[in-house]
Amino acid sequence: MTLSSPSAERLSIEVWSDVVCPFCYIGKRELERALEQFPHRDQVEIRWRSFELDPTIAADPGGNLAQAVASKYGIDEAQAAASQEQIAARAASVGLEFNWRQARFGNTFDAHRLIHLAEKFGLAGAAHERLMRAYFTEGQLVSDPAVLRRLAAEIGLPAEDVERVLSSNEYAHDVRADEARAGALGIRGVPFFVLGGQYGVSGAQPSEVMLAALQQAWDAQHPQPLTLLGDGETGAVCEDGACALPGQPAGSAQDS
Repeated sequence: MTLSSPSAERLSIEVWSDVVCPFCYIGKRELERALEQFPHRDQVEIRWRSFELDPTIAADPGGNLAQAVASKYGIDEAQAAASQEQIAARAASVGLEFNWRQARFGNTFDAHRLIHLAEKFGLAGAAHERLMRAYFTEGQLVSDPAVLRRLAAEIGLPAEDVERVLSSNEYAHDVRADEARAGALGIRGVPFFVLGGQYGVSGAQPSEVMLAALQQAWDAQHPQPLTLLGDGETGAVCEDGACALPGQPAGSAQDS
């Protein structure tokens, strides 16, 4: 894959994610946990990138999550429910409440457009978090324009901008551009993190894995100067075409 060049001053983290993806929510928390321990966290810049798990789904397809999972993967509803319980337990381990029984899933295209609007105001992270909590914990339908307006107001987005976006195709190109770039980079599943334009991390990795990845990306972007070992005054050295023993002028001990 080919990635962009990073800025030397700050460490960029690009996160491809969908607001109805449980592992994206878990991965977000794991990243935040890692950043709490990262000594350069104030020099990290996070960019949220759009990814739709199912771009073809209706705004409100009805049914419950277990039925949808069972249909998609060809399993019975009991197996699907068990899988959601396992995901809910993993979410709880990082302090998240996943009320999957009341989850109302649907198309997330407009939610992603709203996140792009929020980025203009420096609120993309807040928008992503609020939309995820609305879906996973509160059972809200994040494809519903009325829900999106209310959530946008909660995080402080201007009502006129929200209304303009939701009543048009504004930021549609940005969503599609994010998804096209994901395809170009070979990203097939989310969450997916690109650190410093050079390192990719796939999936909701534990915070210690994320912390190690952050440090590796930071070190690659900020190489340390060499530390000179030994006594520079007594070591024999050749430079500028001449060689000298310690204490002798250069050129007194030329190589033959």
